This record gives sequence, structure tokens and C-alpha cells, in this order.
Amino acid sequence: MSLHRHYPPDLYRGTTGEASAWLRPSGQPPDTTSAGGVTCEFLATGEQTGGRFGLYRWTFGSEASGPGPHFHRSITEQFYVLSGEVEVYDGRTWVTAGEGDFFYVPEGGVHGFRGGERASMLLMFAPGGPREEYFETLARGTQMTPEERAEFMLRHDTYWV
Repeated sequence: MSLHRHYPPDLYRGTTGEASAWLRPSGQPPDTTSAGGVTCEFLATGEQTGGRFGLYRWTFGSEASGPGPHFHRSITEQFYVLSGEVEVYDGRTWVTAGEGDFFYVPEGGVHGFRGGERASMLLMFAPGGPREEYFETLARGTQMTPEERAEFMLRHDTYWV
């Protein structure tokens, strides 16, 4: 019997399944909070998903904030707006993404985002790199020399345009 399916190779090779699912309950405090009131919740880290993806809930503070144009060489980035409006940069222009809008950025895709007024979005990276240190360091406002900042950005696959 020939299986003709268009899926990636099997990652689980068992025959009975396993009890390996987990739940992150709502109501937990944010994992990071910046001076501007931006919060980030680590819903599923790359470590938790075996490097397959990282999923974060990002809630903006009352004032507009977010990174300018940049790209990643090894990860894709996806945005799903939960509430409010988020300005996203598609490599050519800034456009408004509203509640229910989805924005996909492939590897190498120049992008940026900014929001305010408590807008909220899901942010997913695939594969799942260790973005938590990146978010935590930026939220703390850690001071870095230009050399330290360049090494930090390189370590976290972030290239500014």
C-alpha cells in the first residue's frame, strides 16, 4: 500500500500516541514588561516546542512603540492582531493591520511593527529560536556598547536596515 501524502517526514514514529500535550493557563502574569508598558507573554518557547516554533502574546503600552525595519536570516515571523491596530512594515511601506489580520514574513523579509493604545497580537517565530533572552534584555533596557549591541543582535538573528 502506497501512502501519497504531502506532509513533512514523520517526527513521531510510535503507533499508539502519547500523553505529551501541555496547557499554559490564562491569567498568568506577563513574562516581560518594558518601561513603556509593553508586555510579552511566552506562550510556547522554542525550547518547549523542540525548536519547531515560538509563540508570544505581545501587548503594546499606551504610547506607540515597536522595532523599525529589520530582517532575520534563519526564522520566519508571523503576526496575528488580536485587538486594536498595529502598523506593520512590509519591506516597502507601513500598512495598518487590524483585529483578525495576519502578516507573514519569510526569512530575509524586511519588516517592522509598531502599535500603541494597548493593541495586542500573537507573534510567532518558526523555527523556534531562543527569543526570550532577546525580549527580556530589551524590556530591561540593558545598556550596551555599540560592540555589545552588534554581537547581541547577531546572536539573535536581527539585522537592521
